[in-house]
Amino acid sequence: MNTFSKETLLKSKQHFHVLDGLRGIAALAVVIFHFMEWIYPDFTENFIGHGFLAVDFFFCLSGFVIAYAYDNRLTKMGVKSFFTSRLIRLHPLVIAGTLLGFMGLFLDPFADHTSAHSIGTLILMLICSLFLIPLPIMEERAFNLFSLNAPSWSLFWEYIANILYALVLIRLSKKILWILLLMAACGIIWVSYTSGNLLGGWSGGTFADGGIRMSYSFLAGLLIFRSGWIIKNKIGFSVLAVLLTAAFMSSGLWKSAIVEPLIVLFYFPLLVSLGAGSIVSDSIQKVCEFMGNLSYPLYMTHYVGIWWFGNYFISKNPSQENLVWIITLGTIAMVLFAWLVMKFYDIPVRNYLSRKRKERLLGK
Repeated sequence: MNTFSKETLLKSKQHFHVLDGLRGIAALAVVIFHFMEWIYPDFTENFIGHGFLAVDFFFCLSGFVIAYAYDNRLTKMGVKSFFTSRLIRLHPLVIAGTLLGFMGLFLDPFADHTSAHSIGTLILMLICSLFLIPLPIMEERAFNLFSLNAPSWSLFWEYIANILYALVLIRLSKKILWILLLMAACGIIWVSYTSGNLLGGWSGGTFADGGIRMSYSFLAGLLIFRSGWIIKNKIGFSVLAVLLTAAFMSSGLWKSAIVEPLIVLFYFPLLVSLGAGSIVSDSIQKVCEFMGNLSYPLYMTHYVGIWWFGNYFISKNPSQENLVWIITLGTIAMVLFAWLVMKFYDIPVRNYLSRKRKERLLGK
């Protein structure tokens, strides 16, 4: 096995299909984890109890992809254009997830969350969620940073990462980035030691944990690209998907405070390096592309269904046999719904905004 140089990658305009597929695997892991955490509140008893680490994998992927896409052209395109591009790519689904969550409060057939809050409070939650302003005020939702759509907490930190990249990280040498990475690694170890795990970041009480998790993994992805640590191999998508899934299913095997930092600090960066350097056949490439395209819509739209399931589970106490069918069919339904959102909302909206942006630029 050998590696690509950064210059070779930039000239080739290579697309990392295996990474797309792995992103899809991670998104599915998040969905199943969110179902299962209602049944097993202690994640060490959950067969996919490390599904929450998918967020750290997302951050590492993001650092790699952002560096690949923008390192050589951010100066020419400008910071404003970069931010506009990122908003067009990310924010339509932030809005969709928020509106789905807002409607879900009123339409939930198994619980009434609206009567405990005034109209003014509900509107405030809606506005803050639309603009990614953390507002952990819903006690019944464990003071989630974004009560209407829980996964938005990682998008908040993704935006912070993008801002830091454009204003600071793009200018830093690899030496300085290494120093920052080591500091962030110490932060990961500290969070894991003090909390016993890396589950935090999504609630008001664990807000800082999210920043630490983002910092290490985003910087790691950035350095993988800038250092040319892309390992050429013939492992392929299927094996790498199994290796990634194994990380999500590693809860309860040993002490979380030790296993989770090892996965985040070393294992995920290695999988990104291997995934970026792996090749696939045309048929598998199409599968990876589909999974990659679907991953973000699935991640941002599934949680309204998870709240409904949780309230159903608490109020109806279904049997284990029924739960298997409910979770299986629920996951399939969420994937189909995410595909509909992607095809009839996300892609058309992003295309429209990109077209309008191009027309405005050409009109100057």
